Amino acid sequence: MKQHTKHILQIIVIAFAVTMIFSCQDNYSEIQKLSYTKRFPVGEAENMFLVYTDSGKVKSTLRSPYNKDFSNQKFPFMEFPNGIILNFFDENNNKSVVTSDYAILYSDTRLVDLQGNVVLTTHDGNVLEAPQLYWDQDKEWIFTEREFKWSNEHGVLLQGTNGIDFNKNLTIIDAHEIYDSTIPIEEKDK
Repeated sequence: MKQHTKHILQIIVIAFAVTMIFSCQDNYSEIQKLSYTKRFPVGEAENMFLVYTDSGKVKSTLRSPYNKDFSNQKFPFMEFPNGIILNFFDENNNKSVVTSDYAILYSDTRLVDLQGNVVLTTHDGNVLEAPQLYWDQDKEWIFTEREFKWSNEHGVLLQGTNGIDFNKNLTIIDAHEIYDSTIPIEEKDK
């Protein structure tokens, strides 16, 4: 009987020790939660539509199914966790379109970080695809340090791994490193 009581006592001690271990882990996770500063948006919007004008002329429009406004942070930003459709217009009102799965607009720097299946299509048939692009609104300059694929209606194709910089009309382009390019040449009858 002594042996049986000793065995039961050991089981109780082990159960108590296991309970204490899990209890400590729960307390530790609670302490971690307290030390983590959560970011709460000052506002949220569904089916958002923004229009940016300059001197009475529409320069760009932005659509997003969902937006979080973090203008209450030290470095304010707007987050678009479900992606955006950005239309921007040149001086002749020609429309170019950028789409992405996710975006952040940093208010102070006016820099837009586009992520996930980013596609830029210009009014004249240029198409740039990348996993991430940055758009500097003030300089009207687009860039990435990641891989990219650029093509146009004539079939010109550039692919690179270390980024590309260009203006919004894709008329000034600086590809950092190209690993593949195709340029079609028309054959003329002799």
